[in-house]
Amino acid sequence: MRPVEAARAVELAGPLGELLPPVDFCCAYGSTLLHARPDAASMVDYILGVSDPLQWHSENLERNPTHYSGWMARLGGSAITRLADNVGVGVYFNPFVEWRDKRIKYGVVRMKDLAMDVLTWDRFYLSGRLQKPVNLLVDNWDISKVNTINLKMATSASLLLLPADFTEYDLYAQICSLSYMGDLRMLFAEDKNKVKKIVEGSFQSFQLMYRPLIQEYIAEGLLRTSSCGQQKAFQQDCGASATNELFSYLPWTIQRRMQGRFASNCKKMPTRTVVSSKDVAATCVRKALRRRVMVSSARQAMSGLLASGGAVAARYLGKKMSKAWKSRTI
Repeated sequence: MRPVEAARAVELAGPLGELLPPVDFCCAYGSTLLHARPDAASMVDYILGVSDPLQWHSENLERNPTHYSGWMARLGGSAITRLADNVGVGVYFNPFVEWRDKRIKYGVVRMKDLAMDVLTWDRFYLSGRLQKPVNLLVDNWDISKVNTINLKMATSASLLLLPADFTEYDLYAQICSLSYMGDLRMLFAEDKNKVKKIVEGSFQSFQLMYRPLIQEYIAEGLLRTSSCGQQKAFQQDCGASATNELFSYLPWTIQRRMQGRFASNCKKMPTRTVVSSKDVAATCVRKALRRRVMVSSARQAMSGLLASGGAVAARYLGKKMSKAWKSRTI
């Protein structure tokens, strides 16, 4: 997460003060923020963390009923939170909201669920978003500090997936790719160059986020610097000891895939999982993340369809598919 320049912060935080009820956490993100002159039709995306989504949505329905589809507005805050929790992954999005001369989309999540996903990857939805640069606007719960654990887990997972030799760009691209592994939208509704555009457009922000961790891994002997033209490059230790150390940094939701192998033979699961090789660890990480991302993206897509209604959902999907088609025909 990155602090925002004062003028930019005032501009991005405008909807918080003028439009929406108070929140405990807010970050802005999306491709619109990577361009000096974004497309007028583009949306700025926000994640809003609140202590009580039912109370927040009830207040927001009084202020901004047109942000919701007609039938969700009639059903009220209770139905909105049940849909987010039981069908989606705890996040309720309102897209195509008009504010001044801009168009925004905001997702509302319970603070407890946000913190849990960041720490455990139990949904690997918002945790994946916070592994990439975002513009932090409100942080009453110090999620930015909690997120350092998320960044270390993302770095460790990416190192397990990368070869022995790689560049700094390769590392950030792999980190950025984690939350798209298994995402059904990448098949037909996302720009095929999305990862490249995010990394190239936010390279310095990635460096601010991850270079302290890189230095930590170098000090521990897990990484060594090497030369690769003008790019900073690295060599990593692919031995069993280094692999197991990296694997131990992953959340228990990933490690338990390996622990499950021992469940039928042992009365107690081992406190630390031991992997036999880097290839085995990489396969475990890849399978676990693909499954988790696939389930979360499918659930959230279904939640969005039910929340927005057919017309708005078709409009949003059409916008996404148009960008995807353009990226495949260039």
